[in-house]
Amino acid sequence: MVKKIQQKTNWQTKKLGEVCDIGAGNSAPQKKEFFVGGIYPFFRTSDVGKIHIGNILESSDYLNEKGIKGLKLFNKGIILLPKSGASTFLNHRVVLGTDGYVSSHLATIKTDEEILNNSFLFYFLQGIKAQDLIQDHKYPSLNLPVIGEIEIYYPESLSEQHRIVKILDEVFADVAKAKENAEKNLQNAKDLFESYSQDVFAKSGKGWKEKKLGDILEIERGGSPRPIQKYLTNDANGINWIKIGDTKNIDKYILKTRQKIKPEGLKKTRLVNSGDFILSNSMSFGRPYIMKITGAIHDGWLVLREKNINVIDKDYLYNILGSPYVFGQFDKLAAGSTVRNLNISLVSSVKIPLPLVVEQKSIVKKLDVLYAETKKLEVIYKQKLADLEELKKAVLKKAFSGKL
Repeated sequence: MVKKIQQKTNWQTKKLGEVCDIGAGNSAPQKKEFFVGGIYPFFRTSDVGKIHIGNILESSDYLNEKGIKGLKLFNKGIILLPKSGASTFLNHRVVLGTDGYVSSHLATIKTDEEILNNSFLFYFLQGIKAQDLIQDHKYPSLNLPVIGEIEIYYPESLSEQHRIVKILDEVFADVAKAKENAEKNLQNAKDLFESYSQDVFAKSGKGWKEKKLGDILEIERGGSPRPIQKYLTNDANGINWIKIGDTKNIDKYILKTRQKIKPEGLKKTRLVNSGDFILSNSMSFGRPYIMKITGAIHDGWLVLREKNINVIDKDYLYNILGSPYVFGQFDKLAAGSTVRNLNISLVSSVKIPLPLVVEQKSIVKKLDVLYAETKKLEVIYKQKLADLEELKKAVLKKAFSGKL
């Protein structure tokens, strides 16, 4: 009870607008001539997005003397946060580490340093989520008056604010180090599997043959009925329409799709069946998947089917198509073009080592064991990263409720 009374005596609640100068940046100059030979940083939401949380020192664009005319210069120490567009929901928070110019899509917050420690406010703002302040999530925008109405609970004593900031600095430094280690361990686990996979396929054994994919597979490209909106349907008899987005968060098999097309759309696309391989040929090209359903593929996919049975094991084919050994060939073949993509000719020319089927199955078993162990480690390290994020939230909550 005494503790609560002490908090009420030494801490107070104010609106940000009462203790901070809240504004916004400048409209971005549109002519290229304002950036030619520029030396003055112009910070945009994309620059803030590269930092997420922390100090920002560099921008992608720099203005010249002509470009800064009429623009407001913001001083080092100003806090920036996205206030319009989809990036608002990412809750990025940065502090200017140098004087510079700022986009109008960013809110600028300067504390009254006689009342509020800048670092104290920066930590506080990390606990404020735009999702809780924006009423219409379809049109994300944080108005300056809304930001000004945010209430902050803080100790009147600047020395007490400084003490809390020091504790948070130490805790967050430890968390950052732990996150760095966990991320390294996570990457090491992935690299271990890829390295083993590379070695397996690069070091051909006795009796192995080298074959071009075109020698053992029928390779065909998908097609897109246009305009696609004319062919989309919700009918039960619709045909699964396979898109790159359907592969999100899956490793191997295509089990379902978000959209279907009308049967008449098949005249302008290509049907694939359960057991077929499909390979992305543009964007994130070279990623293989095995069909577990029947569906239709657009021209961003290639379908791969075995020419002869008992020549290549399906799981062996999946593993080698997804290996660094084959991707390296895809990457080299796709290089040099403006739009990096694969076509039937390029994929057909890729060479793979081909042992007897019985040895292919043995290789797959070893890879499956290592893959399972890798996934276990990934789960552990991802959970570690999630726990560290929760720790940061818990510490911030404790700090700004006067309990540190």
